[in-house]
Amino acid sequence: MPNEKTSGRPLRAGDLVEVRGAAEILATLDAEGELDALPFMPEMIGYVGRRFPVAGRAEKVCDTVRYSGSRRLADTVLLADLRCDGAGHAGCQAECRLFWKEAWLRRVEPGAPSSPPPPGHDEAVRELAARAGAHTTRTVQAEKGSALRYRCQATELPRATVRLRTLDPRPYLRELTCGNVSLGRFLRVTARAAIEEPLARLGLVADVPVKGTSPSSPKTEQLGLGPGEWVQVRSAAEIEGTLNDKGKNRGLWFDREMLAFCGRTFRVRRRITKIVDDRTGELIEMKSDCVTLEGVVCSGDRSLARWFCPRQIYPYWREGWLRRAEAPAEAPAAESPDSGDAPPAARAAGAPGPRSG
Repeated sequence: MPNEKTSGRPLRAGDLVEVRGAAEILATLDAEGELDALPFMPEMIGYVGRRFPVAGRAEKVCDTVRYSGSRRLADTVLLADLRCDGAGHAGCQAECRLFWKEAWLRRVEPGAPSSPPPPGHDEAVRELAARAGAHTTRTVQAEKGSALRYRCQATELPRATVRLRTLDPRPYLRELTCGNVSLGRFLRVTARAAIEEPLARLGLVADVPVKGTSPSSPKTEQLGLGPGEWVQVRSAAEIEGTLNDKGKNRGLWFDREMLAFCGRTFRVRRRITKIVDDRTGELIEMKSDCVTLEGVVCSGDRSLARWFCPRQIYPYWREGWLRRAEAPAEAPAAESPDSGDAPPAARAAGAPGPRSG
């Protein structure tokens, strides 16, 4: 099948691109609606023909399916802060960033006039929607009979990527040379990785940063938080008292990346009630309290084996890890203190099972 890339050099952060027309995108997809095993999803159709800046390349992304560390997604970029709204996946609220193959984009100059829709545009959009929508679900055999499972870019990531060795310096260097990170952030994060990765292999640095002593999760305060309310993240010591001896509270991990936000004040983004599990494709109904916070994302700067990941996943927070707070005099910085030049936004990191609920 055609696999046309944008002309010239590979795309990099700051480039302006236009999402190609529906017919052009269709020409790149196989019968399953994929290009190089990466699905073009129904949630992406609304961006056809529109222009966005490139946020970065998908050279080193974390694996939230097999937890194999970092993986490389070839010829793929992220655009602005475009995220899946879950409309084609039963209303999943994970808000994953969307991956864009370069073959689905064309580089444009700022200020250049937009191209008019080509003849047959509406029909091509309908065909693209049908191709993408036909492969969002599959039926599998489960213990209680057949069960519906969802398929998206996150669930298919291992098939669409190649694994990177954690101690191989080349993927780290590529983050700098491809324009994903500044020199300052590169030096800061690689220095941390050079120290912590060997220590982790010796068992001297735990992937689970905070954990309690009981095999069961202690009861926590229920706040009934809603979007827009202000909260303060409790201290690590307070959060430790809410966790079991595996570092979980009712199945939800407290991730390394979340430590950077302790003591800080944020606005509640939304309550999380259902997500698609990356590992199984199952739609999970969240039975316990769970929220995301505005501007609070995984930076990829503190995550063992996942350094520099650009997915900016929104961490999931138990209400017991938060307390109500007054609005600050000034809006808090959106990114982690260590994220340097990382743009704001996203959902939980990928420590073991961050999507459990």
